[in-house]
Amino acid sequence: MLNRYLDTPLRRIVALVALLNVGYFGIEFAVALKIGSVSLFADSVDFLEDASVNLLILLALGWSYRSRARVGMVLALILLAPGIATLWTAYRSFIDPAPPQPLLLTVTGAGALAINLSCAFLLAAFRHESGSLTKAAFLSARNDALANIAIIGAGLFTAFVWRSAWPDLIVGLGIAAMNMDAAREVWEAARDEHRAAA
Repeated sequence: MLNRYLDTPLRRIVALVALLNVGYFGIEFAVALKIGSVSLFADSVDFLEDASVNLLILLALGWSYRSRARVGMVLALILLAPGIATLWTAYRSFIDPAPPQPLLLTVTGAGALAINLSCAFLLAAFRHESGSLTKAAFLSARNDALANIAIIGAGLFTAFVWRSAWPDLIVGLGIAAMNMDAAREVWEAARDEHRAAA
């Protein structure tokens, strides 16, 4: 059964990306809870969402064009989840603002950047195949890499410039905005595919 889902290079890459995302979700989520970081929490939820997206893609690659377009629409909605989770975490941080530990924030962000750059590189060759599905995975990895650079910046800024919760909060809200924009792009691509298949 597993061989059926890993019988093409694209499927093998998508499976590897899903595993990398699940693995780093656990690490980043644990650190986010330990240091109370909004941006790491948002990014860890995003890793879990990316793993789910890639597992859905792995299952849907053999489906019809119209079915894949419908899955693309579902993926667009899934991409909104980290943004919503971030807004809730940010709200809680506004009530009780405390700066996260800058060293752990920076190091964990750097690890996330390495994972996301690897995933984006692996998916880049396939981003135009299977329409909105692989576009969703590529955009998600690319956006996450940009978010990780911002997390590293927030950690350094908190350590050396301003010992405050605000840099972490601002980056966390930026991650939410990026995820919402990616959701819009995937929704539009899936909608166009669905119309073309009609």
